[in-house]
Amino acid sequence: MVLKYTFKTATRALITHKVRSFLTILGIVIGIAAIILVSSVGESANNVIVGELGGLGAETVVIRPGKEPKGPTDIAETLFSDSLKERELEALKKKGNVPDIADISPEILVPGSVSYAGETYKPVILGFSADFMTDTLGLVVSEGASFGEAEIRARSKVAVIGRKVAVELFGNNNPIGEQIQIKNNKFRVVGLFEKRGQVVFFDVDELVLVPYSTAQTYLSGNDYYTQIIARAVSPEKVDGVVYDIKRTLRDLHKIDDPEKDDFYVQTQQGLVEQVESIIGVFTLFLSLVVAVSLVVGGVGIMNIMLVSVTERTKEIGLRKAVGATSKDIMLQFLTEAVILTFAGGLIGVIIGVSLSFMVSVLAKLIAGFALSFVFPIVPALVGIFVSVLVGVVFGIYPAREASKKSPIEALRYE
Repeated sequence: MVLKYTFKTATRALITHKVRSFLTILGIVIGIAAIILVSSVGESANNVIVGELGGLGAETVVIRPGKEPKGPTDIAETLFSDSLKERELEALKKKGNVPDIADISPEILVPGSVSYAGETYKPVILGFSADFMTDTLGLVVSEGASFGEAEIRARSKVAVIGRKVAVELFGNNNPIGEQIQIKNNKFRVVGLFEKRGQVVFFDVDELVLVPYSTAQTYLSGNDYYTQIIARAVSPEKVDGVVYDIKRTLRDLHKIDDPEKDDFYVQTQQGLVEQVESIIGVFTLFLSLVVAVSLVVGGVGIMNIMLVSVTERTKEIGLRKAVGATSKDIMLQFLTEAVILTFAGGLIGVIIGVSLSFMVSVLAKLIAGFALSFVFPIVPALVGIFVSVLVGVVFGIYPAREASKKSPIEALRYE
């Protein structure tokens, strides 16, 4: 009964000053809403990226140049490393070195734009094996034809383009057989990809695919590859393929100490774990930054509660005069602080979830990015718990100050 009466009294006191109560919890509301938004969008992005990586297939192995990056400062070194060249590709193709590789292709990413008859567009220009890409990613050339090993060996200036590239450059006209220009070189369009959208890290509709040998000779001007992608004969053979790749490249580069590797190998599972780790750390960092507002909100609550104690001095004296103990007074003011922060946490969760849902909808409508909505159950529960904890921590001092007041002095207070 005492707790029930205390709750009613505390609630009535807060409702009496509705505007002040809302302004008091505003910091808590903003903090919890921001944490929910960051958690929800972070988890949604993680699901999208992991799902796209799954499109590579469990049997895919990626060989990248340079040391495996352990932090942001290592990424630049990796991007400009030239440790993967034609001799590395030829060594990995030999069955005696890596017997369980089903297929392998180097990749060259070419920055730049494509033009045709005065129209210019900036797509993703990729030097690769068309057969490897269609087999691994399931891409379909719906019009014209693809290119094969003959075109790769001949360094032919041919290209297969995505639907959006075709529309931007040719409108409604048929692009097959037309000549497009890439870095002052004419390429003949031989095929058109079926409309597909996002696959792994690029949009097929914005892709211009050329033979990797052609890209290396005429476009990049480099003798090294951006990366090499291999496919094991089965997912069960991936570990063996990774071991054989490392052994082959270390022998080729005369490396005895694995710590001195000038390359690194990633599997589909490894990529998923790396992405999850990066997004997890990023989400945690943002959440910690946002959590500062909870502390600010807690300080604000403490200040307002102290003002409230001063304003209600006569009320405290009257309650003590009719029998209320110091414990009852302390419990009432502490209950008020907890009710305030609990309400702030609940409102913050509702606002955060609503904003997360809006972000997922806008991402689809504006950017065409399929960002699914994820309700962050654990962050929501933790957010409410933390908000209540803030109320307890920052409400104890004002509650104690209220309980210490002498009933005689309080009744005489003007």
